[in-house]
Amino acid sequence: MASRLRPATLGDAPAVTALLNEIDTIEIGRPETDLHTVEADLKNPDIDLARDSWLAFEGDRLVAYGLLWDESGSERIDVDHYVLPDRQEAGERVLDALEVRALEKARENGAERAVVHLHLNVQPTLDTGLVAARGWEVVRRYHVLRRPLDRARDTRPEAPAGVRVRACATEADRERVHALYQAGFAAHFDFQPREYGQWLNDIGAEGLDWSTVWIVGTDDLGDAGFLLARDDREAMGWIRSIGVLPEARGRGLGGFLLRHAFAAFAARGRGEVGLGVDTANSTGAPRLYGRNGMTVHYAVDTWEITLG
Repeated sequence: MASRLRPATLGDAPAVTALLNEIDTIEIGRPETDLHTVEADLKNPDIDLARDSWLAFEGDRLVAYGLLWDESGSERIDVDHYVLPDRQEAGERVLDALEVRALEKARENGAERAVVHLHLNVQPTLDTGLVAARGWEVVRRYHVLRRPLDRARDTRPEAPAGVRVRACATEADRERVHALYQAGFAAHFDFQPREYGQWLNDIGAEGLDWSTVWIVGTDDLGDAGFLLARDDREAMGWIRSIGVLPEARGRGLGGFLLRHAFAAFAARGRGEVGLGVDTANSTGAPRLYGRNGMTVHYAVDTWEITLG
């Protein structure tokens, strides 16, 4: 049966969530996509759903989904793509639409070409042979890590001498976390500078429990790092990002923040916590996470294509 495409609407969020969880179960062994996460994607003010989203149906069954967004305002475009393993024709139709729109969007930004990134599980439901044949190639690998938690073991760590930590409690604190994020991640692969309002949207600030965001400081440097976590995922507690200013690295601040978050999640009754990390991260983050008991849950590749 030939597939048909149409744009997504917010009302499609439950069907998209069900599709992504079916794919999660195939790729990583269990469903880990929450409805509110899909809704946040579809509500993103930077996305025009009529032009930047695609649902592929066979009859009444949703079999593939694509979404495109632009944080660079230039040539860098990001896309998501999901397809059931036995529906590759529908997946190709969504890829066609994604590529056409990515180049169009980059040219709307004034760029001559589009450099497009797509994140796929290392063993995805999408046939990577089809992707490679179109000119996509893997440029980066990420690991999603996880760690079991235990309330008795994971207690709040004692701060090192001259170090203090506080919860992100005020608007000024939020602005400070944004500044620390921009400075701490500026040299990272695929970093895109974001203004404060854009960043708030990126992290889903409207639904974020800010008591799971912390700022760490030292007597000599002042505020020097942060950890931004979420406790709204059904599968596990989630550490979205952790960053320390370059001049403060090597002083144990990252590990202290990590253990502080473990204790907070354990106290909330969580049995597991996870995070994602670039395996080529040059700051030593993968080693830090390993030393603190985190192990690989699954791996994700960044695929890239240049169009134009």
